[in-house]
Amino acid sequence: MPSFLEITPDKLSRILGTPGAPILIDVRVDEDFAADPRLLPGSIRKDYRSVAAWAPSITGPAVIVCQQGKKLSHGVAAHLRHAGTQAEVLEGGFEAWRRASGMLVADDKIPSRDGQDRTVWVTRSRPKIDRIACPWLIRRFVDPSAVFLFVPASEVSLVGDRFAATPFDVEDVFWSHRGELCTFDVMVEEFGLQSDPLLHLAKIVRGADTDQPDLAPEVPGLLAASLGLSRMYNDDLEQLEAGMTLYDAFYRWCRDATAETHNWPNARAGQ
Repeated sequence: MPSFLEITPDKLSRILGTPGAPILIDVRVDEDFAADPRLLPGSIRKDYRSVAAWAPSITGPAVIVCQQGKKLSHGVAAHLRHAGTQAEVLEGGFEAWRRASGMLVADDKIPSRDGQDRTVWVTRSRPKIDRIACPWLIRRFVDPSAVFLFVPASEVSLVGDRFAATPFDVEDVFWSHRGELCTFDVMVEEFGLQSDPLLHLAKIVRGADTDQPDLAPEVPGLLAASLGLSRMYNDDLEQLEAGMTLYDAFYRWCRDATAETHNWPNARAGQ
């Protein structure tokens, strides 16, 4: 049984990818990280030795990850609680998460971060499907603080160069369509996020983004909602925020509710 200061890998896996997920902070020593340079989805590495300096910048509930869930995690979590931040330790640490076959993201696939520890991405303006789905995936499973720049298509490459932003969903870049796969598919694969719910969602996104309504029954619904949002919002960032809720709902359906049906009326006759 974990103490009230710890969270089990199973419980953490249930809240990862949801809007209420905690901030994940990896404090493994360099030698342990070098032996397996992967991260729990959405986590960021911090140096435990300078925790007093960066603790005040952590603004939400946090889960601390070290190699075995012992002294480093508990020391950092205690520092965060002293700074007024709710903090728990991942029971058993990185090793327990790996034994439980939890998703892990290769660190070398994550773009470099800016001075505020954020990844910065750039794509074409006026998003519809892939350019909303991909930011959702990144913020929920790669970098919750990621920055997205929406610019004219002709300027994506130059903005990427000048502002150290990673281009996506444009031609001739790493993060883009490959054969029959859309950019969302590519990100799920490259980041190592091939869970059953995300693979299910990827098929729906691919069908909507590549005009293949027969890929899944939910494709027309996602397409209709996406096109509706694109007409509701002139501001791409406002559309992205609305789209986050849309994809949160689709993800939770893929994860928890695919077998559920609904009928009306559901009360027995005469009651």
